Amino acid sequence: MDSRADATSIRLADYAREIEPTDKLPAGDLKPVLLGLFGEVGGIMTTAKKLHREPTAFVGYHKAVVEEFGDTLWYFATLCRRLGFSLEAVLAEVTNGAGYSSVTVASDLPDGPISHVASAMAPLSLDDTLLKLGEAAAALMSVADNSEQSAGLIHQFGDRYIQALQVSGVIFADVVHTNLRKAKGRFLEPDPATLPVFDDQFLDEERLPTEFEIEISQRRSGQSYLRWNGVFIGDPLTDNILDPDGYRFHDVFHFAHAAILHWSPVMRALIKQKRKSDRKIDEAQDGGRAIVVEEGLTAWIFSRAKELNFFEGQKSVSFDLLKTVGEFVHGYEVADCPLKLWERAILDGYAVFRQVRQNNGGVVIGNRHTREIRFRPLEVATI
Repeated sequence: MDSRADATSIRLADYAREIEPTDKLPAGDLKPVLLGLFGEVGGIMTTAKKLHREPTAFVGYHKAVVEEFGDTLWYFATLCRRLGFSLEAVLAEVTNGAGYSSVTVASDLPDGPISHVASAMAPLSLDDTLLKLGEAAAALMSVADNSEQSAGLIHQFGDRYIQALQVSGVIFADVVHTNLRKAKGRFLEPDPATLPVFDDQFLDEERLPTEFEIEISQRRSGQSYLRWNGVFIGDPLTDNILDPDGYRFHDVFHFAHAAILHWSPVMRALIKQKRKSDRKIDEAQDGGRAIVVEEGLTAWIFSRAKELNFFEGQKSVSFDLLKTVGEFVHGYEVADCPLKLWERAILDGYAVFRQVRQNNGGVVIGNRHTREIRFRPLEVATI
Protein backbone atom coordinates (compact mmCIF):
# COMPACT_ATOMS: atom_id res chain seq x y z
CA MET A 1 0.00 0.00 0.00
CA ASP A 2 1.32 3.44 -0.94
CA SER A 3 1.53 5.45 2.26
CA ARG A 4 0.79 8.60 0.28
CA ALA A 5 -2.84 7.47 0.13
CA ASP A 6 -3.00 8.52 3.77
CA ALA A 7 -1.63 12.02 3.15
CA THR A 8 -4.60 13.90 4.58
CA SER A 9 -4.42 16.59 7.23
CA ILE A 10 -4.04 15.44 10.82
CA ARG A 11 -3.74 17.57 13.94
CA LEU A 12 -0.36 17.23 15.60
CA ALA A 13 -2.11 17.25 18.98
CA ASP A 14 -4.07 14.17 17.87
CA TYR A 15 -0.88 12.47 16.71
CA ALA A 16 0.87 13.20 20.02
CA ARG A 17 -2.11 11.92 21.99
CA GLU A 18 -2.47 8.72 19.98
CA ILE A 19 1.19 7.74 20.10
CA GLU A 20 1.55 8.35 23.84
CA PRO A 21 0.42 4.79 24.75
CA THR A 22 3.10 3.39 22.42
CA ASP A 23 5.87 4.83 24.61
CA LYS A 24 7.19 1.68 26.29
CA LEU A 25 10.63 3.14 27.16
CA PRO A 26 11.67 3.37 30.83
CA ALA A 27 9.74 6.12 32.58
CA GLY A 28 11.80 8.95 34.01
CA ASP A 29 14.85 8.18 31.86
CA LEU A 30 15.45 10.55 28.93
CA LYS A 31 18.60 8.88 27.66
CA PRO A 32 16.89 6.09 25.64
CA VAL A 33 14.67 8.75 24.03
CA LEU A 34 17.61 11.00 23.19
CA LEU A 35 19.71 8.14 21.85
CA GLY A 36 16.78 6.94 19.75
CA LEU A 37 16.23 10.43 18.36
CA PHE A 38 19.90 10.81 17.50
CA GLY A 39 19.95 7.41 15.80
CA GLU A 40 16.88 8.13 13.68
CA VAL A 41 18.34 11.45 12.51
CA GLY A 42 21.34 9.43 11.37
CA GLY A 43 18.91 7.25 9.44
CA ILE A 44 17.50 10.30 7.66
CA MET A 45 21.00 11.38 6.68
CA THR A 46 21.86 7.89 5.41
CA THR A 47 18.85 7.66 3.11
CA ALA A 48 19.56 11.16 1.78
CA LYS A 49 23.15 10.19 0.97
CA LYS A 50 21.89 7.18 -0.99
CA LEU A 51 19.52 9.41 -2.92
CA HIS A 52 22.38 11.71 -3.92
CA ARG A 53 24.73 8.86 -4.79
CA GLU A 54 22.31 6.71 -6.78
CA PRO A 55 19.11 8.69 -7.47
CA THR A 56 17.72 6.24 -10.04
CA ALA A 57 18.82 3.00 -8.39
CA PHE A 58 17.64 3.80 -4.88
CA VAL A 59 13.99 3.17 -5.67
CA GLY A 60 13.07 2.74 -2.01
CA TYR A 61 14.05 6.31 -1.13
CA HIS A 62 10.57 7.67 -0.60
CA LYS A 63 9.40 4.84 1.62
CA ALA A 64 12.66 4.74 3.58
CA VAL A 65 12.90 8.45 4.19
CA VAL A 66 9.23 8.69 5.20
CA GLU A 67 9.83 5.96 7.77
CA GLU A 68 12.99 7.64 9.11
CA PHE A 69 11.28 11.02 9.42
CA GLY A 70 8.36 9.30 11.14
CA ASP A 71 10.55 7.47 13.65
CA THR A 72 12.37 10.73 14.37
CA LEU A 73 9.03 12.47 14.95
CA TRP A 74 8.01 9.72 17.39
CA TYR A 75 11.11 10.27 19.52
CA PHE A 76 10.77 14.05 19.28
CA ALA A 77 7.12 13.92 20.37
CA THR A 78 8.06 11.59 23.23
CA LEU A 79 10.85 13.93 24.31
CA CYS A 80 8.52 16.94 24.20
CA ARG A 81 5.91 15.16 26.29
CA ARG A 82 8.42 14.03 28.91
CA LEU A 83 9.85 17.54 29.19
CA GLY A 84 6.40 19.13 29.44
CA PHE A 85 6.21 20.66 25.95
CA SER A 86 3.39 20.43 23.43
CA LEU A 87 4.62 19.12 20.08
CA GLU A 88 1.91 21.13 18.33
CA ALA A 89 2.86 24.34 20.15
CA VAL A 90 6.58 23.90 19.50
CA LEU A 91 6.16 23.44 15.75
CA ALA A 92 3.58 26.24 15.56
CA GLU A 93 5.93 28.68 17.31
CA VAL A 94 8.79 27.67 15.04
CA THR A 95 6.86 28.11 11.80
CA ASN A 96 5.29 31.39 12.92
CA GLY A 97 8.72 32.87 13.47
CA ALA A 98 11.26 34.60 11.28
CA GLY A 99 12.38 32.72 8.22
CA TYR A 100 8.97 31.24 7.45
CA SER A 101 6.14 32.43 5.26
CA SER A 102 2.60 31.09 5.21
CA VAL A 103 -0.25 30.80 2.77
CA THR A 104 -3.92 30.15 3.46
CA VAL A 105 -5.41 27.00 1.96
CA ALA A 106 -8.72 25.13 2.00
CA SER A 107 -8.45 22.42 4.67
CA ASP A 108 -9.62 18.83 4.38
CA LEU A 109 -10.55 18.77 8.08
CA PRO A 110 -14.36 18.86 8.39
CA ASP A 111 -14.40 21.19 11.40
CA GLY A 112 -11.57 23.45 10.24
CA PRO A 113 -12.14 24.81 6.73
CA ILE A 114 -9.00 26.99 6.71
CA SER A 115 -5.36 25.95 7.21
CA HIS A 116 -2.19 28.00 7.20
CA VAL A 117 0.67 26.29 5.39
CA ALA A 118 4.14 27.41 6.46
CA SER A 119 7.37 26.98 4.55
CA ALA A 120 10.95 28.13 4.96
CA MET A 121 11.56 31.22 2.82
CA ALA A 122 15.24 30.53 2.10
CA PRO A 123 15.94 26.85 2.74
CA LEU A 124 19.53 25.61 2.63
CA SER A 125 20.73 22.81 0.37
CA LEU A 126 19.78 19.28 1.36
CA ASP A 127 23.28 18.49 2.63
CA ASP A 128 23.53 21.65 4.71
CA THR A 129 20.02 21.23 6.10
CA LEU A 130 20.71 17.67 7.16
CA LEU A 131 23.96 18.70 8.81
CA LYS A 132 22.05 21.34 10.76
CA LEU A 133 19.52 18.71 11.77
CA GLY A 134 22.32 16.46 13.00
CA GLU A 135 23.85 19.31 14.99
CA ALA A 136 20.48 20.07 16.58
CA ALA A 137 20.05 16.39 17.53
CA ALA A 138 23.52 16.32 19.08
CA ALA A 139 22.78 19.51 21.03
CA LEU A 140 19.64 17.92 22.47
CA MET A 141 21.74 15.25 24.18
CA SER A 142 22.50 17.78 26.91
CA VAL A 143 18.88 18.20 28.05
CA ALA A 144 19.13 15.07 30.18
CA ASP A 145 21.62 16.92 32.39
CA ASN A 146 20.58 20.56 31.93
CA SER A 147 16.82 21.09 31.72
CA GLU A 148 17.21 24.89 31.77
CA GLN A 149 18.37 24.84 28.14
CA SER A 150 15.65 22.46 26.99
CA ALA A 151 13.19 25.02 25.58
CA GLY A 152 15.68 26.60 23.21
CA LEU A 153 17.09 23.25 22.10
CA ILE A 154 13.63 21.75 21.55
CA HIS A 155 12.60 24.68 19.36
CA GLN A 156 15.88 24.60 17.48
CA PHE A 157 15.43 20.92 16.66
CA GLY A 158 11.82 21.49 15.60
CA ASP A 159 13.00 24.21 13.21
CA ARG A 160 15.69 21.98 11.68
CA TYR A 161 13.26 19.09 11.39
CA ILE A 162 10.65 21.12 9.49
CA GLN A 163 13.27 22.49 7.12
CA ALA A 164 14.66 19.00 6.52
CA LEU A 165 11.16 17.79 5.62
CA GLN A 166 10.78 20.64 3.16
CA VAL A 167 14.08 20.22 1.33
CA SER A 168 13.65 16.42 1.22
CA GLY A 169 10.36 16.81 -0.62
CA VAL A 170 8.49 14.66 1.90
CA ILE A 171 4.81 15.19 2.68
CA PHE A 172 4.50 15.72 6.42
CA ALA A 173 0.98 14.25 6.63
CA ASP A 174 2.38 11.16 4.92
CA VAL A 175 5.07 10.92 7.59
CA VAL A 176 2.60 11.36 10.47
CA HIS A 177 0.02 8.84 9.23
CA THR A 178 2.66 6.24 8.36
CA ASN A 179 4.34 6.51 11.74
CA LEU A 180 1.06 6.47 13.63
CA ARG A 181 -0.03 3.28 11.88
CA LYS A 182 3.39 1.71 12.44
CA ALA A 183 3.69 2.60 16.14
CA LYS A 184 0.15 1.57 17.06
CA GLY A 185 0.41 -1.62 15.02
CA ARG A 186 3.64 -2.59 16.75
CA PHE A 187 3.05 -1.64 20.38
CA LEU A 188 -0.71 -1.68 21.04
CA GLU A 189 -2.92 -4.73 21.36
CA PRO A 190 -5.26 -4.65 18.37
CA ASP A 191 -9.00 -4.36 18.75
CA PRO A 192 -10.35 -7.76 17.61
CA ALA A 193 -13.34 -6.06 15.99
CA THR A 194 -11.05 -4.17 13.61
CA LEU A 195 -8.86 -7.08 12.53
CA PRO A 196 -9.17 -8.38 8.96
CA VAL A 197 -10.58 -11.87 8.27
CA PHE A 198 -10.10 -12.03 4.46
CA ASP A 199 -12.52 -14.84 3.57
CA ASP A 200 -15.78 -14.14 5.46
CA GLN A 201 -17.59 -13.35 2.19
CA PHE A 202 -16.80 -16.76 0.68
CA LEU A 203 -18.59 -20.10 0.94
CA ASP A 204 -17.53 -22.53 3.67
CA GLU A 205 -15.56 -24.71 1.25
CA GLU A 206 -13.40 -21.69 0.33
CA ARG A 207 -12.74 -20.51 3.86
CA LEU A 208 -10.02 -21.52 6.26
CA PRO A 209 -11.74 -23.64 8.93
CA THR A 210 -12.97 -21.70 11.94
CA GLU A 211 -11.72 -24.45 14.26
CA PHE A 212 -9.32 -27.22 13.33
CA GLU A 213 -7.26 -30.03 14.76
CA ILE A 214 -4.35 -31.32 12.70
CA GLU A 215 -2.34 -34.32 13.78
CA ILE A 216 1.40 -34.30 13.21
CA SER A 217 3.12 -37.68 13.55
CA GLN A 218 6.62 -38.92 12.92
CA ARG A 219 7.42 -42.37 11.59
CA ARG A 220 10.55 -44.47 12.00
CA SER A 221 11.87 -43.07 8.73
CA GLY A 222 12.11 -39.67 10.43
CA GLN A 223 9.45 -38.22 8.13
CA SER A 224 6.56 -36.20 9.55
CA TYR A 225 2.99 -36.68 8.35
CA LEU A 226 -0.07 -34.44 8.61
CA ARG A 227 -3.63 -35.68 9.05
CA TRP A 228 -6.78 -33.52 9.06
CA ASN A 229 -10.27 -34.95 9.56
CA GLY A 230 -8.80 -38.45 9.25
CA VAL A 231 -7.20 -37.74 5.85
CA PHE A 232 -3.46 -37.35 5.23
CA ILE A 233 -2.61 -33.99 3.66
CA GLY A 234 0.55 -32.62 2.10
CA ASP A 235 3.79 -34.53 1.60
CA PRO A 236 5.94 -36.30 4.21
CA LEU A 237 8.73 -33.98 5.38
CA THR A 238 12.23 -34.28 6.77
CA ASP A 239 14.46 -31.51 8.09
CA ASN A 240 16.44 -31.35 4.82
CA ILE A 241 19.58 -30.33 6.69
CA LEU A 242 22.63 -32.22 8.03
CA ASP A 243 22.07 -31.03 11.60
CA PRO A 244 18.44 -31.95 12.47
CA ASP A 245 16.55 -28.95 13.86
CA GLY A 246 12.88 -29.90 13.71
CA TYR A 247 12.02 -28.06 10.51
CA ARG A 248 10.05 -31.15 9.47
CA PHE A 249 7.36 -29.80 11.81
CA HIS A 250 7.35 -26.28 10.34
CA ASP A 251 3.75 -26.59 9.12
CA VAL A 252 2.88 -25.58 12.69
CA PHE A 253 3.73 -22.02 11.66
CA HIS A 254 1.30 -22.10 8.74
CA PHE A 255 -1.41 -23.28 11.11
CA ALA A 256 -0.54 -20.42 13.48
CA HIS A 257 -0.84 -17.98 10.57
CA ALA A 258 -4.25 -19.41 9.72
CA ALA A 259 -5.60 -19.30 13.26
CA ILE A 260 -4.18 -15.97 14.40
CA LEU A 261 -3.75 -13.93 11.21
CA HIS A 262 -6.63 -15.61 9.29
CA TRP A 263 -4.12 -16.03 6.45
CA SER A 264 -2.14 -18.93 5.06
CA PRO A 265 -2.00 -19.70 1.33
CA VAL A 266 0.04 -22.79 2.27
CA MET A 267 -2.71 -24.18 4.52
CA ARG A 268 -5.33 -23.36 1.89
CA ALA A 269 -3.33 -25.44 -0.59
CA LEU A 270 -2.87 -28.30 1.89
CA ILE A 271 -6.60 -28.61 2.63
CA LYS A 272 -7.68 -27.58 -0.89
CA GLN A 273 -9.81 -24.64 0.22
CA LYS A 274 -8.64 -21.87 -2.08
CA ARG A 275 -10.98 -19.03 -3.03
CA LYS A 276 -11.45 -20.20 -6.61
CA SER A 277 -14.81 -18.48 -7.05
CA ASP A 278 -12.89 -15.19 -7.32
CA ARG A 279 -10.24 -15.62 -9.99
CA LYS A 280 -8.33 -12.52 -8.99
CA ILE A 281 -8.14 -13.52 -5.33
CA ASP A 282 -7.30 -17.11 -6.25
CA GLU A 283 -4.36 -16.03 -8.38
CA ALA A 284 -3.05 -13.09 -6.39
CA GLN A 285 -3.64 -14.21 -2.79
CA ASP A 286 -3.88 -18.02 -2.87
CA GLY A 287 -1.62 -18.83 -5.83
CA GLY A 288 1.92 -20.08 -6.21
CA ARG A 289 3.65 -16.78 -5.58
CA ALA A 290 1.77 -16.18 -2.31
CA ILE A 291 2.66 -19.73 -1.23
CA VAL A 292 6.34 -19.08 -1.97
CA VAL A 293 6.18 -15.83 0.02
CA GLU A 294 4.76 -17.59 3.07
CA GLU A 295 7.20 -20.50 2.80
CA GLY A 296 10.13 -18.14 2.34
CA LEU A 297 9.08 -15.96 5.24
CA THR A 298 8.62 -19.02 7.46
CA ALA A 299 12.09 -20.35 6.57
CA TRP A 300 13.70 -16.95 7.19
CA ILE A 301 12.06 -16.52 10.60
CA PHE A 302 13.08 -20.09 11.46
CA SER A 303 16.74 -19.30 10.73
CA ARG A 304 16.54 -16.35 13.13
CA ALA A 305 14.60 -18.37 15.72
CA LYS A 306 17.27 -21.08 15.85
CA GLU A 307 19.73 -18.49 17.10
CA LEU A 308 17.27 -17.55 19.90
CA ASN A 309 16.41 -21.06 21.11
CA PHE A 310 13.18 -20.87 19.13
CA PHE A 311 11.99 -17.87 21.20
CA GLU A 312 11.75 -19.91 24.39
CA GLY A 313 11.21 -17.63 27.38
CA GLN A 314 10.73 -14.55 25.18
CA LYS A 315 7.69 -12.31 25.46
CA SER A 316 8.44 -10.15 22.44
CA VAL A 317 10.00 -10.24 18.99
CA SER A 318 12.51 -7.66 17.81
CA PHE A 319 11.10 -4.70 15.91
CA ASP A 320 13.67 -5.22 13.15
CA LEU A 321 12.42 -8.77 12.58
CA LEU A 322 8.82 -7.61 12.50
CA LYS A 323 9.63 -4.81 10.05
CA THR A 324 11.24 -7.38 7.74
CA VAL A 325 8.08 -9.48 8.01
CA GLY A 326 6.12 -6.42 6.89
CA GLU A 327 8.40 -6.03 3.88
CA PHE A 328 8.01 -9.72 2.98
CA VAL A 329 4.22 -9.55 2.81
CA HIS A 330 3.90 -6.09 1.27
CA GLY A 331 1.28 -6.22 -1.47
CA TYR A 332 -0.60 -9.19 -0.02
CA GLU A 333 -3.81 -9.09 2.00
CA VAL A 334 -2.04 -10.05 5.23
CA ALA A 335 -0.17 -6.75 5.12
CA ASP A 336 -3.31 -5.32 6.75
CA CYS A 337 -2.53 -7.25 9.94
CA PRO A 338 -0.75 -5.12 12.57
CA LEU A 339 2.77 -6.12 13.58
CA LYS A 340 1.54 -6.81 17.11
CA LEU A 341 -0.66 -9.57 15.71
CA TRP A 342 2.30 -10.94 13.77
CA GLU A 343 4.28 -10.99 17.00
CA ARG A 344 1.54 -13.06 18.63
CA ALA A 345 1.42 -15.47 15.68
CA ILE A 346 5.18 -15.96 15.82
CA LEU A 347 5.48 -16.43 19.59
CA ASP A 348 2.39 -18.65 19.92
CA GLY A 349 3.37 -20.64 16.84
CA TYR A 350 6.82 -21.30 18.23
CA ALA A 351 5.41 -22.24 21.64
CA VAL A 352 3.44 -25.03 19.93
CA PHE A 353 6.37 -25.91 17.66
CA ARG A 354 8.65 -26.47 20.66
CA GLN A 355 6.11 -28.91 22.13
CA VAL A 356 5.66 -30.75 18.82
CA ARG A 357 9.44 -30.96 18.38
CA GLN A 358 9.97 -32.24 21.92
CA ASN A 359 7.30 -34.92 21.48
CA ASN A 360 8.09 -35.78 17.84
CA GLY A 361 4.50 -34.95 17.00
CA GLY A 362 1.22 -33.92 18.48
CA VAL A 363 -2.12 -32.34 17.67
CA VAL A 364 -2.21 -28.69 16.67
CA ILE A 365 -5.50 -27.05 17.65
CA GLY A 366 -6.47 -23.76 16.03
CA ASN A 367 -9.38 -21.43 16.70
CA ARG A 368 -9.91 -18.46 14.41
CA HIS A 369 -12.69 -17.01 16.60
CA THR A 370 -10.28 -16.50 19.49
CA ARG A 371 -7.18 -16.29 17.25
CA GLU A 372 -5.44 -18.99 19.26
CA ILE A 373 -3.30 -22.04 18.63
CA ARG A 374 -2.40 -24.73 21.15
CA PHE A 375 -0.90 -28.21 21.51
CA ARG A 376 -2.27 -31.58 22.61
CA PRO A 377 -0.20 -34.77 22.80
CA LEU A 378 -1.01 -37.63 20.49
CA GLU A 379 -3.33 -40.16 22.07
CA VAL A 380 -1.58 -43.18 20.59
CA ALA A 381 2.02 -43.95 19.77
CA THR A 382 3.18 -43.17 16.25
CA ILE A 383 4.02 -45.99 13.85
